[in-house]
Amino acid sequence: MDLKAKFIRRDRGKPPANADETVFIVDDDPRVLRGLARLLRSHGFHVRTFESARLFLKEHDSFVPGCLILDVAMPELSGLELQDALAKCTVRRMIIFLSGHGDIPAATRAMRAGAVDFLTKPVNGEALLGAVREAMERDRLARIVSAANLTSQKRFATLTPREREVMEHVVDGRLNKEIASDLGTVEKTVKVHRGRVMSKMGARSLAELVRIALRLGIGGNSQP
Repeated sequence: MDLKAKFIRRDRGKPPANADETVFIVDDDPRVLRGLARLLRSHGFHVRTFESARLFLKEHDSFVPGCLILDVAMPELSGLELQDALAKCTVRRMIIFLSGHGDIPAATRAMRAGAVDFLTKPVNGEALLGAVREAMERDRLARIVSAANLTSQKRFATLTPREREVMEHVVDGRLNKEIASDLGTVEKTVKVHRGRVMSKMGARSLAELVRIALRLGIGGNSQP
């Protein structure tokens, strides 16, 4: 089986790992690894280094917070190919690319795929530190959103089929009497279901329920 496929299968559904933020560095030049690791550690970052994308994939856990500094041109599996593999993870990894020369097509592809930055070697220390700090902040925010979405998915799973129907109508801006007519029931029953939906979803207002629904891909005719 292809290594990337093995990695993706292993990553799915894995429980969160308890670990500190880590800066992962993948580069096939040992001198670059040592230099970057020394710089980042001197500024208080926890660092792990890998001499190939394949070695990184074998040990990578997307639930470990942090970011990735990644060389573009590497044998066997390139930086861009590794980015493609990581895009299929449960939690997206924030990536800072390094290139030995100005490769505009590679930079364009990397940034369109969500890279935080694309720096040219020899990399400026302050530029790299700034990119790492930005990547770490993006990672923190992304994990907050991911955790909120997971909570919403679990709550949505507790709704009955009828409560889900009512929720879809509510977030689409339908009035209780309209929902009752559409579902072939009475307005009083819709009010009961609506109250249960609000409670189970942890929504304190209609606007909050709409925001939750939109994150889950439910409805879409109303604005939060």
